[in-house]
Amino acid sequence: MPKPNYAFEKRQRELEKKRKKEEKAQRKQSRADGAPAPEGGAPPAPEPSADTPAPGQDPAQR
Repeated sequence: MPKPNYAFEKRQRELEKKRKKEEKAQRKQSRADGAPAPEGGAPPAPEPSADTPAPGQDPAQR
């Protein structure tokens, strides 16, 4: 069994931290510019209208 390459693992962790830090700074910068940053890359869900039942509610009981 080969011995673990701790230096490689450490470098990978450092690169991941750096990437996350840069993404956070970019999100912070876009918020400062006035553009809302998308959370998780998915568009926000539309708000339910008055004629649509709430989840778990029977439509006949409106």
